[in-house]
Amino acid sequence: MIRAVLFDMDGILCDSEHFYMEGTIDQMRAYGYTGPAEKIYGIIGTTMDGTYDLLYDLLDHKVDRETIRKNNEDYFSRLHPVPYKEIMFPRVPEMLQKLRALGLQTACCSSSPYETILKSLQAMGIDQDFDYIASSDQFTHPKPAPDIYLAAAKALGRTPQECIVYEDSTMGIAAGKNAGMEVIAREDRRYGQDQSQADRIVKDIAGFYAAVAEEIRHD
Repeated sequence: MIRAVLFDMDGILCDSEHFYMEGTIDQMRAYGYTGPAEKIYGIIGTTMDGTYDLLYDLLDHKVDRETIRKNNEDYFSRLHPVPYKEIMFPRVPEMLQKLRALGLQTACCSSSPYETILKSLQAMGIDQDFDYIASSDQFTHPKPAPDIYLAAAKALGRTPQECIVYEDSTMGIAAGKNAGMEVIAREDRRYGQDQSQADRIVKDIAGFYAAVAEEIRHD
């Protein structure tokens, strides 16, 4: 029986994937990158270290990795801060509360840095709606390894079979499946993410809630 729902954050609770992608493409063009934007899509679902490694490689190591990191942090913290409240997907607070009303535990398991996750959830006003919050930075093996989702299940006192994961990226979906959990994906065809491993694909969080509620009714 389902006892816990485990959420990714970027692209699941808010449309930050789009915000970050547009900003990262802008930065890469400023560095002189002339390759296809599609190659930059590979940063989706990665840790920040993974992001900087990919961008460094795409620039053929012509721009120092530390410069890429510092400029990226400045771009999104000072020049173009992420408007989390504005880009939060519709009905997220409502659906989180409805899931909790079903007696389900909740966790947020993101590849973003822990401080960013907490800041984001607080800005959206939903930080109190999660029983457990974790960043892939806290684990030796980030997504698509299952570590973050297995740790969330353990922290909540649940088995993988009692958890449903809500994800959007190829690596996030793989992490949930590698953890032995059911994975429901939010449909997003903008950035070439392969969602075929997901057990089910829904349009939005209302669809996710409906799918979870249906499973509970049939348990």
